[in-house]
Amino acid sequence: MNRPDTGKGAATRADARPSRSPALATFGAPRADDALALVGLSVSYRVRGRERDVLTDVSLRIGRGEAYGLVGESGCGKSTVALAVLRYLAHNGRVKSGRIAIAGEDVLKLDREGLRLLRAHKVSMVYQDPASALNPTLTIVRQLSEAFEAAGASPADALDQAHAMLARVRIADPARVMASWPHQLSGGMQQRVVIAMALASNPTLLILDEPTTGLDATVEAEVLALVAQLREELDMAVLLISHDLGVIARMCERVGVLYAGRLVEEGPTQDVFARARHPYTVGLLRCLPAPGRTRAHGTLDTIAGELPAPGTLTHGCIYAPRCRMADARCHEHAPPPHRMEAPHGEQMSRCHYHERAIDLPVADAANAAEAAEASDIDEIDVRASAQTGQPAVNAAMPVVLRATHLSLTFGHGARSLRVLNDVSLELRAGETLGLVGESGSGKTTLAKLLLGVHAADAGGIVELDGQPLAGRLARRNAQALRALRIVFQHPDASLNRALPVNRLVGRALARAGGERMSSANTARIAGLLDAVRVPIRYLNARARQLSGGLKQRVAIAQAFAGDPRVVICDEPTSALDVSVQAAILNLLARLQRERGVSYLFISHDLDVVRYLADRVMVLYAGHVVESGPANAVLGGPCHPYTETLLNAASATGKQPTRDAAASGTPSTGTGCVFSGRCPRKLGAQCDEIAPPFVSDTDGHRIRCHIPAAELRELQRASAVAPGKS
Repeated sequence: MNRPDTGKGAATRADARPSRSPALATFGAPRADDALALVGLSVSYRVRGRERDVLTDVSLRIGRGEAYGLVGESGCGKSTVALAVLRYLAHNGRVKSGRIAIAGEDVLKLDREGLRLLRAHKVSMVYQDPASALNPTLTIVRQLSEAFEAAGASPADALDQAHAMLARVRIADPARVMASWPHQLSGGMQQRVVIAMALASNPTLLILDEPTTGLDATVEAEVLALVAQLREELDMAVLLISHDLGVIARMCERVGVLYAGRLVEEGPTQDVFARARHPYTVGLLRCLPAPGRTRAHGTLDTIAGELPAPGTLTHGCIYAPRCRMADARCHEHAPPPHRMEAPHGEQMSRCHYHERAIDLPVADAANAAEAAEASDIDEIDVRASAQTGQPAVNAAMPVVLRATHLSLTFGHGARSLRVLNDVSLELRAGETLGLVGESGSGKTTLAKLLLGVHAADAGGIVELDGQPLAGRLARRNAQALRALRIVFQHPDASLNRALPVNRLVGRALARAGGERMSSANTARIAGLLDAVRVPIRYLNARARQLSGGLKQRVAIAQAFAGDPRVVICDEPTSALDVSVQAAILNLLARLQRERGVSYLFISHDLDVVRYLADRVMVLYAGHVVESGPANAVLGGPCHPYTETLLNAASATGKQPTRDAAASGTPSTGTGCVFSGRCPRKLGAQCDEIAPPFVSDTDGHRIRCHIPAAELRELQRASAVAPGKS
């Protein structure tokens, strides 16, 4: 297979002098071995009679068979790059200047028929949400066979090829899936189908726009491994757009960093992530919760300020208003594309001070202030944190929320399905309980039981401050409604897009107080928005006008409107870029310190859970298989299912494997519910006998036949020799 040239010859070295024209390319022209080449690409949208630039002088190339990652905050122009490549820009968008070449064809010069043939044979795209990419009114077989027919196959051949492609993307029962409707498939299965449709034309270039956002760790690992394997088999180039820097690090040979429509850094992924040469890249990398880092180590680093509005004109560096290194030179003169040799190829940075960008100060003043607040805790808590690596929660603190023997069954008789089985938990004042598990494990169902959206089966009890709560939301009193609130994964789904911020928060405040909205609440609304760091200038802005991070802050303000005792956070950061995620996590930690609120934090991101949670509970198929202090559960020894989640989170994506834990369904017999997928299965004992829930002195409980000491040794051996159990 032809590998891309990422060394000295990967790009022509640009003149170090500042360019006079924004359309001046950083390299000359497309090459014969380019799957994709952008040369000086500038794109604008016409809004209210004015053209606003969203991409400026973007030049990059992707060699055949190469994987290239494109990263940056939401609004930086990543998806616009993909849409421009396909000529799918909205009616008010246009390419102002530059060239786009796919496999040697000039995309901007193609007529309608040429563009149709290009999309049918040379380039395909996988979108972020597979559910919206599939037609809910058509079966999978109809949609997939259409993709092959568009590529030139006859209807009969299209059916055969559709079946073969589903098998190729590792769907175990292609016939059943082909006969299914989209809503009958899981998110991971839907994404595999969308990938199969994209591969129908055997494309030269595959564009993936946030393909794993919202997927749990095991499904994400499988999808990424699938893409890596197919890329090797088909010698296919991949443009991977993602805000997940870990995914980019695992999947891509080279990476480009976009900021406000400009490519500010580019180079081999290993070099860029090991020694970033632009302050923006450094800032993004520092926003990530490092493995092993918890709140006890201080607040996460964030990037101060906001992206400039599209079309903003600047004389100097576009990043200067947010940069901690900026001086007069940065504000007055735009930096040229500096190119330097790196261990694995050539690296580019648009920064006057690229040699010392890696030495960027660790935190800005706001972070330092929050870190100082975080350190203002009792001496005994400091000692506990030093010993455990977790923020200390006093065991003597009262239990705010207790749930015992919660089960939930849908349907009746032979068609009944138990989705939650005998789950019990306790949540103390000021504590965060992390809830992890794959999609379908019962995490959100448990949250709905606690909130009263569903009523538990007979025998299940939910208590608030020692008093039983009614099973149904409609039967709970105002105090109980104020005490338990929720922050949803997608703020767009929970906020009325047509209402201004003050009305959204005011309505939540009025409901929490059992009163009508009034002007007397203005001060309280302003106080809530200040607490979640929403600038006052957004008070009258409508939800649809806000960025993703601001929407989530408004949603958090709504949740805190009634001074809740417990806030359930259901994947509150999974759809946010890393800089906004860090700010939201810092915000949640600060509000917890200030108000003593408790969190039930649901997430598939184990590094985020490790950072924020005091204790962790692991759900599989509606059963609790492990629970205990976060450092014990995530540090091992752990249940084989937890081990599977941790391994998936750190999977390379380069060498896909199919072990016992990567497939199969939950066991329905009398034994361990995980026995059908367990990589450490002992034999008939696991199928026939339910394992005990064994607890150690620290309250770490594992439901497994294998003793904890033996699990520790097995997992240590696997870490030394990956792939062997």
